[in-house]
Formats: sequence, C-alpha cells, structure tokens
Amino acid sequence: MIINTGGRTDTVQYYTPWLLRRFEEGHVLARNPLFPHKVSRYELDPAVVDCVEFCSKNYAPILPRLHEITDRFNTHFQYTITAYGQDMEPGVPDIDTSCDTLLALEGQVGARRICWRYDPVLLTGTYTIERHMETFDHLCSRLAGHVDRCIFSFVEMYRKLERNMPELMPLSTDQMDELARGLGAIATRHGIWLQTCATDVDYSAYGIHQSGCATLKIFGAANDIEFRELKHRGMRKHCHCFEMRDIGAYDACPNGCRYCYANQSPARAQANYALHDPESPLLLGRLNPDDEVTQATQKSYLKPAQLSLGL
Repeated sequence: MIINTGGRTDTVQYYTPWLLRRFEEGHVLARNPLFPHKVSRYELDPAVVDCVEFCSKNYAPILPRLHEITDRFNTHFQYTITAYGQDMEPGVPDIDTSCDTLLALEGQVGARRICWRYDPVLLTGTYTIERHMETFDHLCSRLAGHVDRCIFSFVEMYRKLERNMPELMPLSTDQMDELARGLGAIATRHGIWLQTCATDVDYSAYGIHQSGCATLKIFGAANDIEFRELKHRGMRKHCHCFEMRDIGAYDACPNGCRYCYANQSPARAQANYALHDPESPLLLGRLNPDDEVTQATQKSYLKPAQLSLGL
C-alpha cells in the first residue's frame, strides 16, 4: 500500500515531531472525514507500506531527521513552489528560500524522488499570465536538474474558493491554452519534464505530458522497485494517481493559503491545530469513548521476488 502524509494538511511543516513519532512507534490512526467516529489503524511497516508519499510546501522542519524514514522506507516527495507571495500563502516561505530547501532535500534523497508542483495556476489582478511566465522561468532556472519533473494544474472553482477569493478570475479556455503554451515552452527550454494533473485536456502540442502525479510507475522509478500491474480508480475526476491512504486530517493546515481546498477557513484550521497532541496516534486530539477503531487491510503491491532458475 501507499501512505500519503500530506494530501489533507501540510504534515511535514507543522506536525513533524508527531510524524516521526508515528514512524518510530510503527502505527498511526486516521479518522474517516465523512464519519469521524470511524478510525482506521495503519501499521507503518515496510513489509506492507511500499512507499511513503510526502506532500509539503516546506520540508525544512523534517530535513535533520528525514533519514529516520528514508533509511527504512521507499519514499517520494511532492514539493509545491508557486508564483504566489504571502498575500496568497501567508505561512509559506518565499520562493528562493523554498528553492534552497528543495536543493537541500535533493541532497538527501536525490532528484528522482522529487516532483515539483507548480499549482494551482490561477489568475488575479496581481497574478497575471505575464507574472506566471516570469516566475516560472525563474523557478525553472533554479530547479532544472534537481527535480524529476514539474506538475501543474489549473485552479478548480470550488464554492468555498469563490467565497474566500472574490478577486479570483475564472480561467477561460483561451487563457488556459495560453498559459499551457507558455509554461510548456519555458519547461522545454530548461529541459524539465512538464505534465498536467487531473485534466483530460491534451496539451502535448506544447511538450506537456499527460499522466498521474503519484503513480506506481513514478514510485517504482524513484526507488528502483517494480510493482504489479494493478487497475485503480484514481483519487478524483480525471485523476490517474494510484490510490493512497492519507494519515492527515482536513481543516488542520495553518498555512492559510487562500485557494486551499482542504480547509474550510483559516480560523477553523487554527482552532483544530490547537487540538494537536504530538504524542497522540491521531493527528488531531485523542480517541473518544465512542470511536470505532478498525485495523486497515494492508498488503504490498510489489512484484513477488523471482526465484532463480533451478531453485
């Protein structure tokens, strides 16, 4: 199975001591987002966890002790660095500091394990197409050769996003095409593999690939391992990523990114963050008397070891 540490919240940036403790103790509990009294227990054992997928906007807090996980588990890292400043991402380091941290991460895990995410791509009066092109070119100049690929996606107009970002400009088809054409040209010039995320639109004419951002093929190539051929449903519409089990919680990220899909509001996220106990097996709070804890079904997706001829 694949464990995801950061799809619901930036676990690495804000909950690193808890995350390291979970791997040290060998298990973690996660609430069902739809039925909070239902709790799944996952064993953090290399025998059943084929890969740990990290997602973060700031890996600095975990770098000094990251080896405690990478020494034992196959790993893969999604690192989001966008064009936005603190007006959009209040809790995220500036662009060049983020690039420095990515290079430090590469020094530990290698470029093959790192996917740079430039998403979501959105437009406002401040963040124009021209600004995206300028910033993306700068980022490519710094990150070329230090990442396996770059992944981008266009913002999805969630209802809460319309409420939280009234200045957001809906993207037209022509604007998306112009952005894709520009990003593709810049990535090609810097020699960076660029691909889309969660879309069925074909931008291959601009040198942009269409794939999942967290597939067994990517995990395998990053760690020199082979997976069985398995069908799966993806994580959401138009998604080609392999199904993962997220050990985080929604409404728990203090980054305050205004476009965030995982938080209802920054205030709610801050309130939940206050419930965090680094010694609890749950990210937020502790078990309640009426919680139902179920041992999750866990199995490896790796190809079985091949016996030598004649044995």
